Amino acid sequence: MNQTGPGPFILTVNGGSSSIKFALYTVSSLSMPVVRGMIERIGIPESVMHVTTGADGHSEHWPLKAPDHRTGATRLLAWLEEQVGLREIRAIGHRVVHGGGRYHQPEMVTAELLDELRRISPYVPEHLPAEIGLIEFFRERCPTLQQVACFDTAFHRDMPRVARLLAIPRRYQKLGLQRYGFHGLSCAFLMKELARIGNKGEADGRVVLAHLGNGASLTAVKDGKSVETTMGFTPTSGLPMSRRSGDLDPGLFSYLARTEGMTVDRFHRMVNAESGLLGVSETSSDMRDLLKEEQNDARAAEAVALFCYHAKKAIGSLAAALGGLDTLVFSAGIGEHSPTVRARICEGLEFLGIAIDSARNEAGEAVISSEGSRVTVRVIHTDEESEIARSVVELIGAEL
Repeated sequence: MNQTGPGPFILTVNGGSSSIKFALYTVSSLSMPVVRGMIERIGIPESVMHVTTGADGHSEHWPLKAPDHRTGATRLLAWLEEQVGLREIRAIGHRVVHGGGRYHQPEMVTAELLDELRRISPYVPEHLPAEIGLIEFFRERCPTLQQVACFDTAFHRDMPRVARLLAIPRRYQKLGLQRYGFHGLSCAFLMKELARIGNKGEADGRVVLAHLGNGASLTAVKDGKSVETTMGFTPTSGLPMSRRSGDLDPGLFSYLARTEGMTVDRFHRMVNAESGLLGVSETSSDMRDLLKEEQNDARAAEAVALFCYHAKKAIGSLAAALGGLDTLVFSAGIGEHSPTVRARICEGLEFLGIAIDSARNEAGEAVISSEGSRVTVRVIHTDEESEIARSVVELIGAEL
């Protein structure tokens, strides 16, 4: 790949349970990354690094050995040194899934912040430890670089108290047990985009954001603020997802513990890695695969139907919380690229004022609602990395 051009740059890092997504932005241009990439299958044989340049869309990928996140990050740093030189990187912005009850906006990484993240790691054990490890790695290898933590829970900080409460003994509130909501970086980006491209005042109306990807959640936004969302204390809750169960009867765990001897760790693995689309279909966690097979496989058809049914129910529930609906936004992998899923979710929601135009929907147009629809239905590409980069500049721009 050719040199990426002059800096200075901001690096964004999004550490998943088995991946590291990254992007490189110039300080002067945050709308289009110079480079976007991912190291996937970390901890699994045949790890792969993908890189795409923003200017021409040229993509490359190559195999590498990445038995853990530290090894993957070491390879990423070596690649960045070759391409731009680490001296040209001014700051790193990290997506941090959970900020707990303490962090409600982007924050400079400090020893105190890391201590708090370690304390709340049991909230999201499949995400936070890897994210903390990446932050510590970059502190060790690039000690002069400023790092900023951007929290996926922050967008939902203004949810009404009644929406945050869990109906469990009050003493647990003091331990931070409440509904937090997630996909906040995506929500923040989508609302900025809606304000930019939407009709006058549309972003201040009653909006439902449908972030439908491997992880899936819907959020109700009114006057630009989150008022309700489908995910709660952890990202496992809400809709059935790619591999996550979504909401379950809490009695299920005690039943399985008594009848099958299921442990806490085994239950956690089941609801986070073996359920959702994969669990119901028994074949794939990928919506594209299931749509191809649904005519021939009843299990695939049921998995798709379950996903669309719960998304439809969530839209109705969120519309009730909003007191009506003005705009519905589809985003993320499934939301942006599956007209079939969008159509099935919207079918039967005419009573809310939702009516989509089949031709527009199939073409993936920016607005897929029909002319007579009372609700504007949009498809907007989300960009969490851009939101992270923008947050870094807003927080420490004068020092970049």
